[in-house]
Amino acid sequence: MGADSHALTAGRGRVARVSERWWLTSVATLQVLLGRKRAALYAYERIAALGPRGTSALATVGNLRAELGDADGAIAAFRGVTTIDPSGAEGWYNLGFLLEKQGELDEAEACFRRAVKLRPNLDLAWYGLGLTLIRLGRLSDAVDALKRNTELQPFSPYGWYQLAMTHHHLGHTAEVRRIHDSLRKFEPRYAATLLRDTQNTTPASPRSEPCP
Repeated sequence: MGADSHALTAGRGRVARVSERWWLTSVATLQVLLGRKRAALYAYERIAALGPRGTSALATVGNLRAELGDADGAIAAFRGVTTIDPSGAEGWYNLGFLLEKQGELDEAEACFRRAVKLRPNLDLAWYGLGLTLIRLGRLSDAVDALKRNTELQPFSPYGWYQLAMTHHHLGHTAEVRRIHDSLRKFEPRYAATLLRDTQNTTPASPRSEPCP
């Protein structure tokens, strides 16, 4: 077989893969719209198996597996995402959240730190890093991460709540009061929850560190 024949065969193969990818993407999109997650997962897995063309399909596989309760499958998918595109911050923070939920805290921390190094303004990664550090018992480090999260998302109550509770467990009552007063202005329900939770919990450690 000559070079021209090889080129023609390769060209036909590429066209066939493009056509299959297009068809599978249409099927997957329809299944998502219909709420058929398992059927969508099957289609996206077939798209991902056609070969590297970005990480979108594989990331969707990871998200669908997480939604379907398959934590191990989701982690495997996002490990694949970070292998294909190690410079993509989203893959690292998604992998970090999945690992944090599974209690793999050291690796989760490493993933979140990789994400924020690649994209310093990725607020979700700072939030995930804060939660991970809380679980690791490194509360001062958690304060630093959650402060960065709240700087990037000043009107999202989740980071403020976690930051206030971390200050509470460090014995930083003035900081807790300041955050509570701020929350009352734009999220009064979270302010009420924070007040209740700080009143009903004992700080995990005495005030042994200076308030930032």
